Amino acid sequence: MHALKLGLATFGDVTGDASGTPLPHAQVLRNVVAEGVLADRVGIDAFSVGEHHRPDFAISAPDIVLAALAAQTERITLGTAVTVLSSDDPVRVYERFATIDALSHGRAEVTLGRGSFTESFPLFGFDLADYEVLFEEKLEIFAALRAEGPVRWQGTTRPPLEGEVFPKTEHGVSAWIGVGGSPESVVRAARHRFPLMLAIIGGAPERFAPYVDLYHRALDQLHPEQPRLPIGVHSPGFVWDDDAEARELLFPHFKASRDRIGRERGWAPSTIAELHEEADHGALFVGSAETVAQKIATTVRTLGLSRFDLKYSNGAMPHEQLMRCIELYGTEVIPRVKELLAP
Repeated sequence: MHALKLGLATFGDVTGDASGTPLPHAQVLRNVVAEGVLADRVGIDAFSVGEHHRPDFAISAPDIVLAALAAQTERITLGTAVTVLSSDDPVRVYERFATIDALSHGRAEVTLGRGSFTESFPLFGFDLADYEVLFEEKLEIFAALRAEGPVRWQGTTRPPLEGEVFPKTEHGVSAWIGVGGSPESVVRAARHRFPLMLAIIGGAPERFAPYVDLYHRALDQLHPEQPRLPIGVHSPGFVWDDDAEARELLFPHFKASRDRIGRERGWAPSTIAELHEEADHGALFVGSAETVAQKIATTVRTLGLSRFDLKYSNGAMPHEQLMRCIELYGTEVIPRVKELLAP
């Protein structure tokens, strides 16, 4: 069993000021760096930032944000909540994160995925009809690059590759595969021997137990002589001083975000009952430090996790509230989770 690490994640959601007016993207980016610095200071294990190419999120170049954090932090792991590998160049992704790894003294990691939005495909000139093959072939390339030696590869989505990556790292770039609930994606992660990061954004976390079992069985069958790999979960939440107030503060931002995305995907408008259901029985980790810690500990036990990341940014929720959430997570939630899980 790998040692448990507890992290935070943000997509750089565009937050509001005291009056609710959206902040400029530039200020949101500066605030995200301040949030990562605080996370490092209060003892959080990892800080991850997502990649989006839409107006409601400020982070489109997560590696640049992580480089800024590498220069201002000392111990925290710096990674991506997702890097959309399908619409990127795996060689450049590897080289960028090898560079961050050097600047941070070995603290870089990347989570490779296809993302839940598709704006990057037309933006970078890719055809959505190639959605599956782009990810599969680019993941093959990235997997081959991990040895940091000469690579020869041939496929259908780019000219043949013959070369190697620079700079060389001291221990390799740490990489996960992000999975939203596809059995094929779980088996793909096992086939290439990447740790598995499950994005659980709705419903009871225990419903993902079959995916954990599938991942273990695939690893055992495909790589019988190799040790098992870590499994993590990434889920939304918010920590505050009191359960009721935490839900009250979160709800308008929870609803605005869900409804905005729901209009694109045909979902019904969100309600306070939905928030309560997700908080009580689903994948929303919201409440006091004790409430959130209890729920994280239960999820870690149920799924046999080595990593849990709380996606603490929630739409336009103000930066000041996010900073308080980070402080509580580091100083109260993490120690309590470790206490609950102690033998």
